[in-house]
Amino acid sequence: MDSSHKQPFFCLKWPWLNNQNPQAPNVCTFQGPWLLKSLRNLGSIAFNSFDMFSKSSNSWINSFTHSPLYVRAGQNNNLKSKKRILSPEEQGEAEQRAFALALASRKEATVIEFYSPKCSLCNSLIAFVTEVESRNSNWLNIVMADAENEKWLPELLHYDINYVPCFVLLDKDGKALAKTGIPSSRLHVVAGISHLLKMKRPLKKNS
Repeated sequence: MDSSHKQPFFCLKWPWLNNQNPQAPNVCTFQGPWLLKSLRNLGSIAFNSFDMFSKSSNSWINSFTHSPLYVRAGQNNNLKSKKRILSPEEQGEAEQRAFALALASRKEATVIEFYSPKCSLCNSLIAFVTEVESRNSNWLNIVMADAENEKWLPELLHYDINYVPCFVLLDKDGKALAKTGIPSSRLHVVAGISHLLKMKRPLKKNS
């Protein structure tokens, strides 16, 4: 008997190998009894189910991690740094929730920073403003307000905001006390913020 035509004594054919080397001669044609066929079919079903589950899981993870969401969040849930993207309506709602929480905290002062995403001076102040709030978190909240978002239109009119960046100082009851002037430089804005904070900074008690 020609040994080149002998079948292998034992053969396992994994489901994931079915489509590999379609032009190569099939040397694995051992059919086996019905029990082995059933086991092979069960293995194929199990593998296909696992493969479908993996693809479904990866699809869900990708859709979650790439879902559009906008966050400009810093300490005390105020919006500070751009990480994810929301629609303008969602962004405005998020900023106004942060504003409501700041007033509800009843801290000594709240500062609203009216900014524009297109304003390079506004963007250059993010790190500074975050640090100011962090150092004074026991008595101060700073919240962001996108002046280009129509949800802030009532506040823009109420506080007479005609330029950005503009910082408005509020007391614990939400009453406006002062605001920074027309910005001529970054140094000018920083000086204006410092002046606002001096108006409400608690006096240090002598120990």
